[in-house]
Amino acid sequence: MTAREPLLSLDGITRNFGAIEALRGITFEIGKGEVVALLGDNGAGKSTLVKIISGGLEPSGGRLVYEGREVRFGSPAEAKAAGIETVYQDLSLCTNVDVVANFFMGREIVKRFLGIPILQERAMEAATAKAIADAGTRIPSLRTNVEHLSGGQRQAIELNRFVHWGGKLVLLDEPFAALGVEQTRRGLEMIKRIAAQGISVVIITHIMAQAFQVADRMVVIRQGQVAGDVRTEDTTADEVVRMITGEAVKPPRAPIAEARTTGPA
Repeated sequence: MTAREPLLSLDGITRNFGAIEALRGITFEIGKGEVVALLGDNGAGKSTLVKIISGGLEPSGGRLVYEGREVRFGSPAEAKAAGIETVYQDLSLCTNVDVVANFFMGREIVKRFLGIPILQERAMEAATAKAIADAGTRIPSLRTNVEHLSGGQRQAIELNRFVHWGGKLVLLDEPFAALGVEQTRRGLEMIKRIAAQGISVVIITHIMAQAFQVADRMVVIRQGQVAGDVRTEDTTADEVVRMITGEAVKPPRAPIAEARTTGPA
């Protein structure tokens, strides 16, 4: 259990694919501004769980309590509208347009003159420049097509865009798998800055060192169940490995509080 005010609580989440039980009663919380590392071997159920949180799958059972209300997202669009975003390794940027166009995609600033819509390029560029500068990201030119940027710069654009548009929870699925050492370092620093703004982060990674550098808590999934839920400062890499392999189990110790029931947030 997190000591912070919970943003998202998962209470007994199950997911079946026919006779296969992919998730079997997942229960843990994600606090506001908390970084949680979601760990586990291949096939443990991490990706299925992320898809449920982000609206890609509906749970077979259990409850999602988001901002104090029970929710059930019917699609990724509903989860995104509630402030939940998933950033995958391959990202979702349009590489054949520039940074500004990506930053404002679907949210372009337009004014009408004599009934003709005119794109407000200067206002969009100024807002993009400020958001990226505030995040400490360096982009040579905001008018550079994304295809010419490094993997780390592309990732920074997507994360900065999420923060700028009012995101509350970001799910990072193996975000640094294709990045070099320096780009990974900057990415980890960016996660810390995002969390410092009160935004919650779940990072899925197979690299233990990354989890220990950035996470407040470690949640280990094994065979569709929570095998460990511990504060990073209270555990070691060896102990986490034992949780992953099934040699040690430290499940959550307290039940989730009751919540109001509602539709999609």
